Amino acid sequence: MPTYEYYCEKCGRFEEFQRMSDEPLSRCPTCGGPVRRLISRNVSIIFKGSGFYTTDNRSADYKEKAKKDSEAESSSGSSKAPDAAGV
Repeated sequence: MPTYEYYCEKCGRFEEFQRMSDEPLSRCPTCGGPVRRLISRNVSIIFKGSGFYTTDNRSADYKEKAKKDSEAESSSGSSKAPDAAGV
């Protein structure tokens, strides 16, 4: 769940964990005053481990076929242009 930052005139800044589909808060949970959602400036996403590239999760069978196709193309010496779909 994302963390959203809000500003209350009386209480100042606070953070709230909400679903992306939830409506933004309109009242401060502490004092009940009006709040506004802030745009966070310090956003960082860190992807750790494997599985973030399309080649990481391919099956051994797929990798073997791709290797054979690559070898066949390089041995024939022709470079096939991609079709209209870009495949």
